[in-house]
Amino acid sequence: MDVNTTIAAASVVQDILWAVGAFFLVYLIGYATFQFLSVATGASVLYRRRREARYHNRTELDCHVPVSIVVPAHNESVTIVSSVRSLLALDYSLYEVVVVDDGSSDDTSERLIEAFGLHAIDRPIRRQVPCRDAEAVYFGRAGRVPITLVRKVNGGKADALNMGINAAQYPYFICIDADSVLQRDSLTEIVAPVIEDDSVVAVGGLVRPSNGISFKEGRIGRYSLPCKVIPAMQVLEYDRSFLSARILFDQFNGNLIISGAFGLFRKDLVIAAGGYGVDTVGEDMEIVTRLHVFCCVNGIDYKIRYAPDAICWSQAPESLGDLVRQRRRWHRGLLECMVKHSGMLLNSRFGLVGMVSYTYFLIYELLSPIIEVVGITVTAVAALFGFISVPFMLTFLAVYALFGAVMSLTAFISRVQTRDLTITPLDVLRALYLSLLEVTVLRFVMSFARMSALLGYRGRNVGWESLTRSKIEVE
Repeated sequence: MDVNTTIAAASVVQDILWAVGAFFLVYLIGYATFQFLSVATGASVLYRRRREARYHNRTELDCHVPVSIVVPAHNESVTIVSSVRSLLALDYSLYEVVVVDDGSSDDTSERLIEAFGLHAIDRPIRRQVPCRDAEAVYFGRAGRVPITLVRKVNGGKADALNMGINAAQYPYFICIDADSVLQRDSLTEIVAPVIEDDSVVAVGGLVRPSNGISFKEGRIGRYSLPCKVIPAMQVLEYDRSFLSARILFDQFNGNLIISGAFGLFRKDLVIAAGGYGVDTVGEDMEIVTRLHVFCCVNGIDYKIRYAPDAICWSQAPESLGDLVRQRRRWHRGLLECMVKHSGMLLNSRFGLVGMVSYTYFLIYELLSPIIEVVGITVTAVAALFGFISVPFMLTFLAVYALFGAVMSLTAFISRVQTRDLTITPLDVLRALYLSLLEVTVLRFVMSFARMSALLGYRGRNVGWESLTRSKIEVE
């Protein structure tokens, strides 16, 4: 190879490295801009709602909307009784609890039967959406609240949710994870958008990590950042995510996901759309995206809302291994949903949901781990060979990390203040350094984990997620 060829090849490589590095910088600037707009919007909405709450009385809002609370469970003996007990303390006039035991190999059902005095009944369940067979049905009451337990053949979480829909008696249903706890006002808050607007067909609530928190009579007895680093960083991550993107997308009916830990749905419309898809691990995002498509295609006037004051406390993984497995599963679900509904991309038929929301989830959620890992690698190589300024690169990344930490802190403090929670000075100091650690370390560890989910994707795997659970402190 002659000198001219070598120089030309080096020039091509330099151009490629420069182009990839430039794209990565533009990507980071775009994401930072989105974060700023969404956190600013989210914080302003929370503070406005707090001011307006002084002049509103919602104590009677629930009297016209009976709700079925569906709790899918698989090997949840550690948390199931505490979770159901928290549901019995809700400030709401008419609701039922339907627990679906999806082929547990532990004593999940036995604990429920013993704790709440349930007894076997002969009750046929009408299959309005497909699901595996029921093996037994149990019923009982805790005060005024009916409790139904359905034991069924194992089929996965989506299949268990479909069974819950079939067993539910009321026109609206809520799905909640078996390791989660609701506050006394959570049901009232998540139903409020339905009362205010008849076109609302689904509402998402706010999910916050419950690690290190105790509950007494449906209220928080003690609140602080978890002692362990991994769940503490997830508190900041959750607050930023739920405060920012979901409130911003809510402004134009653009939310594509309602967390499987806490969401309200109009039952007849979910049934018309075919129920939960059993061919994906991301059933929570898939059902919401499918509702968007179903309503747009059929000309149904609809809204999918987000209720930031409807709070569900759910256990976050406490080990890095559990967290990596959880995020890989979530990313596989995202991939399956995006592929399944790829026709929404930049499709004006679906309005801003297809033009903005789908595009955002494609670039800044699905492809983000690949962009970030490749971008960091290429930028480091370019700096090593002197193609870009090392001081500029380090300064830019430091400013970006500091900006991300400020956004996380803003979201965390806004959520604490608007819910009248009390934190110690030590929690404030921990939040300061953990916000930097989350942006600079955890985010990129999760990028590698999520990228491995894409590269190692092997198709259908809809079994239950296996995470280590801790007992929830509910009094």
